[in-house]
Amino acid sequence: MKLGHHIYILPSFSLPTYSCIRSFPPSPINLNLSFPVRKRATIRSMSDSIVVPQRRSLYPPIEPYNNGILKVSDTHTLYWEQSGNPDGHPVVFLHGGPGGGTSPNNRRFFDPEFYRIVLFDQRGAGKSTPHACLEENTTWDLVNDIEKLREHLKIPEWQVFGGSWGSTLALTYSQSHPDKVTGLVLRGIFLIRKKEIDWFYEGGAAAIYPDAWEEFRDLIPENERGSLVDAYHKRLNSDDLETQYAAARAWTKWEMMTAHLLPNDGNIQKAEDDKFSLAFARIENHYFVNKAFFTSDSYLLENIDKIRHIKTTIVQGRYDVVCPMMSAWDLHKAWPEADLKIVGDAGHSANEPGIAAELVVANEKMKALVG
Repeated sequence: MKLGHHIYILPSFSLPTYSCIRSFPPSPINLNLSFPVRKRATIRSMSDSIVVPQRRSLYPPIEPYNNGILKVSDTHTLYWEQSGNPDGHPVVFLHGGPGGGTSPNNRRFFDPEFYRIVLFDQRGAGKSTPHACLEENTTWDLVNDIEKLREHLKIPEWQVFGGSWGSTLALTYSQSHPDKVTGLVLRGIFLIRKKEIDWFYEGGAAAIYPDAWEEFRDLIPENERGSLVDAYHKRLNSDDLETQYAAARAWTKWEMMTAHLLPNDGNIQKAEDDKFSLAFARIENHYFVNKAFFTSDSYLLENIDKIRHIKTTIVQGRYDVVCPMMSAWDLHKAWPEADLKIVGDAGHSANEPGIAAELVVANEKMKALVG
């Protein structure tokens, strides 16, 4: 049902199975035949009459056709990979956290016959090095890294896809380089304003998850609970590695326990992986303490005019506790030209069925807009 201007309230559903959709094993042969090289994409209006594609399911798993390491500073190197069609329309996937890293499942939101799918691990995350490093690790460093990767891969422009912190970075990059962006697909909007940090890390979300909150809160002595973000910052940067690990596990578990509408044990178990948790918690906390290195609390909303012309879909879970819907709504109010899809039976995670389906649909719609 469509309400008002570009707002869609989406009902509950089960993902259908499409036996008629052809899948194929990736190889250098079949990945190079389907599409000519695209020198410049032309995006038609999102308000044009476009038949919404029927596909709502993730694409089959695929492997990268190449990957590499890009040195972006004297300190940092980034892991990157490409999958799908080498001659297809480029799309870059920006992962969450910051510090979360990429995973093979991230490739499955995109049609591998149409898209040239670029994934990379941001500074200190995943396979990038040094692991969990906070030195030279700011939002503006990451924006510059995206440009360095684009130039390294000889991509003139690309679609940008990001969720949670990935939506923050996608907005920041697009506002810095609007001429390099053919379209945006955003999920779980995070604008890193004080009220968003306070909601999740200073007690707001405790009203919904009091049991999980107590585990997160109780690592910190009562006399340091005036700012849990600052108290965790102290421990995540301790000289004692075990103190860092303990804080990282608690920080990560709090987010993993709240990321799905229905508890996801596999997601929660990620908090027990000390290597993952350390990067996830240290880098997230570093960015939050530094207010994402923005010059104002509403920096991204204040700069919407720079990207107002870019065709965009926003997918937001109604019951997202990590990045509550108020942020997506504020973005929609500032940017009514973007399509807002509200998934009525979902929380935060991109892997929840309703959100995954709408992300696939958004990418399918972008295909129809690229001429």
